Amino acid sequence: MSDEFDDIQAIFFEECAEGLTTAEQGLSAMQAGDVSAETIAGVFRAVHSIKGGAGAFGHADLTAFAHKFENVLDEVRGGKIPPSPGVVKVMLSAFDVLSDHVESAKGLAPRPADQAALAALEQVLADKGAEDGAPAANPAPAAAEVPAGEEDEFGFVPMAVSLDDFDAPADAPAADASWIVTFTPSRAALANAGEPLLIIRELESLGGEIVAVDTSTVPPLRDLDPEDAYFTWTLRLPGELAEGDITDCFDFVAPDAVVDVRRDAAPAPAAAPMAEAAPAADEFGFVPVSAGIEDFAAEMQRVVETIAAASPPIGSVETPAIAPKAGSEAQQTIRVDLGKLDLLLNLVGELVIRNSILADRLSPADRQRVELPELARLTRQIQDNVMSLRAQPIKQAFSRVPRMLRDLSVETGKQILLETVGETTEVDKGVIEKIGDPLTHMIRNAADHGLESAEERIAAGKSPEGTIKLSAEQRGARIFVRVQDNGRGINREKVRAKAVEKGIIGADAQLSNEEIDQLICAPGFSTAETISNISGRGVGMDVVRSNVEALGGRVEIHSVPGEGTTFTMILPLTLAILDGMIVRLAGQRFVLPLAHVLETVQPEPGQVKRTSPDSEVIDMRGEYVPVKRATEIFGLNDDRAIEDSLVVIVENEGSGKVGLVVDTIDDRREVVIKSLDQNLHPIRGLGGATILGDGSIALILDIEALVASTNRFTPKGLAA
Repeated sequence: MSDEFDDIQAIFFEECAEGLTTAEQGLSAMQAGDVSAETIAGVFRAVHSIKGGAGAFGHADLTAFAHKFENVLDEVRGGKIPPSPGVVKVMLSAFDVLSDHVESAKGLAPRPADQAALAALEQVLADKGAEDGAPAANPAPAAAEVPAGEEDEFGFVPMAVSLDDFDAPADAPAADASWIVTFTPSRAALANAGEPLLIIRELESLGGEIVAVDTSTVPPLRDLDPEDAYFTWTLRLPGELAEGDITDCFDFVAPDAVVDVRRDAAPAPAAAPMAEAAPAADEFGFVPVSAGIEDFAAEMQRVVETIAAASPPIGSVETPAIAPKAGSEAQQTIRVDLGKLDLLLNLVGELVIRNSILADRLSPADRQRVELPELARLTRQIQDNVMSLRAQPIKQAFSRVPRMLRDLSVETGKQILLETVGETTEVDKGVIEKIGDPLTHMIRNAADHGLESAEERIAAGKSPEGTIKLSAEQRGARIFVRVQDNGRGINREKVRAKAVEKGIIGADAQLSNEEIDQLICAPGFSTAETISNISGRGVGMDVVRSNVEALGGRVEIHSVPGEGTTFTMILPLTLAILDGMIVRLAGQRFVLPLAHVLETVQPEPGQVKRTSPDSEVIDMRGEYVPVKRATEIFGLNDDRAIEDSLVVIVENEGSGKVGLVVDTIDDRREVVIKSLDQNLHPIRGLGGATILGDGSIALILDIEALVASTNRFTPKGLAA
């Protein structure tokens, strides 16, 4: 039982993480000026769900704090408290404490000190958000004045009752002001084993009485879906009940269920008939519990006759169109342990390897006879679908940046604008979880060191607002995440002097601009004059590099003085199938990704020319393309003449076309990428490894890294 409880609680904590992300996005939008009812309701729903789940699992501290936070959100949602900047600031601080409470409930952190946050929330409730002597917000209109259709996630019409009333007895309403509750469970609830009768019985335990059951939406028998919800219950509950006691019964219903709780000032009838010829419904929606078996049978017969009358004759071509109810097509999801997905990914990879082994051992005729190409196609489809199960939009990692920049703007006094590109780029979930810290450090570095103050920017002829551009894109088996600013750029003289001062390099060291830029990633390096909350301790960019390298990736830095700096995290996919070209270098086999290959050339005498002791170019129809010998890059001994080799023309965005010299090309094959960092360590120029059909291991070349430092040559450059 304990293991089952822990499993269910783990699901709750996953939902907490999703709720916190939603709440933070909503609060950030409110801070930016979006105070629409939809945004406020989204934050309220997230906090309300966390409170409900925490109460179910006995996390008293989390429940109490979330409840107080929810009270403020409910007042804001109801119009009693204006969502002013001061109120939003209090709620942002409360969100931070709520996040700490969730971590404490997980057992990962001590109980947070929430007294100050609770006091701030109480103050907001007490003065209704009045700031600087401003008058308190006008009371919200009565429930009857709320526009129809403005419902929260459970379908409730906003009421003028504060959630504080849930903890204290409310004034006794008039004896005849009963509560009328209308409840239609959603399809999503039934599909996820949500039993609506449990809610009906809970309402009955509060003194509720079923007054009607609407069965008009029951479709013809041939269209009946046993997992769908077709009944709508209407119940009357005693008027002395607090609304919170009623709404608590619906804490865990699906968001698209229809729930309406309202006052009915009319005297409660002794018994409201369900239909003229039908008695009131029981808990199953047919006849009252006190009715006899004859009445029950009669009601069953009535429903069956209704269905049969609406059903077309068997064999009829036309099927009556049933208009779907709003929300009835809710997307169904299931939570799966990531470990199971990892195992499935590895098994698919092994399947690809076995397919490669068969391709090597069978003749072309045998391959066609056993339909090996069809097997390879199906295997590729399986792999693509399995990969998509782990893929999530990188927007989850980007969502914290807007609020972070607003806080940094206040701390630094700088005007900072944010641009985001590629938020829908799908990245492995494990990568998203691990790039949070590197991304935070790069953003803070750009805001503190990269961007100038408004005065400096104006003096330099720039706009007073600095811009930080956050982007993501996928290229082949790599994910590129960039943080780019249009600030002052890296002061290389200052960086070099600081590195010499700290003993990171010698005073006589000869470094290129790129090597100087990389010094800011050295452990303990910082150019900040004073230690602040943002920087100065030398534990920023080194964390970025170490964390990214732990993922099997690398960090590239490009800076232009006076124009800005770009930090690029290049991250690998956990597992992917790659279309590759098997090439040989000094007798060893490597895999060259086909996505980068433009053409292959057998050099003629004089076609490859040396422009310096370390540089060569190849004449490609009047265009001179830089040439790199891959054997020299990896330190392999190879005395083969250039005319006896092949030049593979590859292209990447940063360096354009580059020719890689290889010995021969053996084959074209789909290969499985295996990460090197788990068994070795990241090696520049290599993107991973794979297992070939004969069982041998071949390293996969990383074209981006191999040609990153190569510059394009032009015919004019050869004039000398």
